Amino acid sequence: MNFNIREIIYALSDALGYVGMDDMLHGRRVGYMAHQLSQVLGQPELVPGFMFDLGILHDIGVSSTQSFKQLVSEFESENENLHCEVGYQRLLKFKPLADMALPVRYHHTHWEVLKTLDLPEAIRAQANLIYLADRVDALTRGHGHQDILSIAESVRQIISERRHRYFRTDFVDAFLTVSCHEAFWLGLDPRNLQRLENRLLTASTPLMMDMTDLKQLAQIFADVVDAKSSFTAEHSAGVARLAVYLAESMALDPETVQQIEIAGLLHDIGKLRVPDEILDKPGPLSHEERNIMKVHSYETYMILQQIHGLEHITQWATLHHEEPDASGYPFGHHAMDTPLEARILRVADIVQALVQDRPYRAGMNEPQLREVLEDLLAKGKLDSSITQQVLQNLPAAMAVARARTA
Repeated sequence: MNFNIREIIYALSDALGYVGMDDMLHGRRVGYMAHQLSQVLGQPELVPGFMFDLGILHDIGVSSTQSFKQLVSEFESENENLHCEVGYQRLLKFKPLADMALPVRYHHTHWEVLKTLDLPEAIRAQANLIYLADRVDALTRGHGHQDILSIAESVRQIISERRHRYFRTDFVDAFLTVSCHEAFWLGLDPRNLQRLENRLLTASTPLMMDMTDLKQLAQIFADVVDAKSSFTAEHSAGVARLAVYLAESMALDPETVQQIEIAGLLHDIGKLRVPDEILDKPGPLSHEERNIMKVHSYETYMILQQIHGLEHITQWATLHHEEPDASGYPFGHHAMDTPLEARILRVADIVQALVQDRPYRAGMNEPQLREVLEDLLAKGKLDSSITQQVLQNLPAAMAVARARTA
């Protein structure tokens, strides 16, 4: 299958932007600045397009809104390298983006330390340039397009004072050269970021990916989502496993089963838009909180629909909260308008959530789960044939849902 790698990168960036909640463009601003500085520096290891992509994915190790806010509100913070290591491990899982793994791992490492490490020169350069752009954006946080010029000189001074210790001297010099002009700062406007993004997207070449590649990509999304809350740890992987079990038991063809697994890994990425305090709430949600939670399936659609070639998987992942009687969300589809694969995901999602141990409660046992599923079935809330597959094989289905990823 052919995909545009930048459609994938931009979709990942949107997912990461949701972690920031009220600041969804941090990665794109870092990418823009890295792109501009790379053009000025003209060094072969700093390809402007690659540096833009690296910039927008540099925080792929961040899942918590609280962690994100700390990283962008303080010039240096405790345990800031933790997300660098997590991001490194995530990128290694997906071959087309593996070249970004080492630069991400070291993008908060001071130059005086980084230059001594046994790393290729290109990795050191890429990591340090992202570090500089990242800290510039942190220093300008909270200043909109209208007043960013008022703080430009103070930002320039802070970066200049950290030459050689934090950042390579030639990188600081390049930053001071381009940032003395208003256009550099005004270029951080969302409209300009979108233009640059579109230009690079048009210049992208197709990328051949097989199901293994797609699963690796989906696993990155799932890792980001499941790390957002201890209450939902490994939920995406559990849903994917149970959906595969159900699809195979219903004799669906192997390719469809593989696609269902990927949809299961992706089904909750919209939860990155849900505030941490709602996901982490140990008790029932209020009416207002439930409405906020309901947004997540549509946000899943908004992220995934950018990737051409994932149309079926996007549809299945989006519709996993639709109910047979059309009372579900986000579209209120009736059973006849909801694909079988999406209905499988709905059952898998409910079963996995009920049997998984959470910090505030133990997962249901077999009699408890059977009672809940039979009640939902009687109320017309679940697909009958799929739910019967679970009820007829309840111990096995529960074991699959509870299994932990190695």
